[in-house]
Amino acid sequence: MRNTILALIIGFAFFAGELDAATPKALPADVGSGRVAWFDITTIDLARSKDFYGKLFDWRFTPVQGTDQAAEIVAGGKAIGTLRVAEGAINAFNGVVYIQVADIRASCKKATALGGTIVAGFPFNLPDGKGAIAVVVDPAGHPVGMYSRTPLPPAASPSK
Repeated sequence: MRNTILALIIGFAFFAGELDAATPKALPADVGSGRVAWFDITTIDLARSKDFYGKLFDWRFTPVQGTDQAAEIVAGGKAIGTLRVAEGAINAFNGVVYIQVADIRASCKKATALGGTIVAGFPFNLPDGKGAIAVVVDPAGHPVGMYSRTPLPPAASPSK
């Protein structure tokens, strides 16, 4: 599970855009609450998976700066997800779909009230003000990402 969470965090870094702060990108498209905003697909063979998905869906792939273990998925000229190398064998918890929500904290609270568990370390802001993310594990054990275009507000500093 620890490696899965690390892979998710790396995937979120890709979601935020290339790891190059010198060329800031615009926010991801506003797809509306409750709709898929981004996804990761994991693989044990990046080249073979790029060939397969490229031919199947006519996707193109662009490099992710700083790693040869992932590629950004491009469809219709827009980045829509990440194809990344999994650590070890592929299992049911590899790959994550991120659903857009209006308020990340309110969605985390609602998910917990409904029996879900927010993965440790979440929610957090994406770099460059591109929003905030969280991962919830549903009551059956399946992880789902949540993405808000609105970053979390800065933490209040304790008063003296």
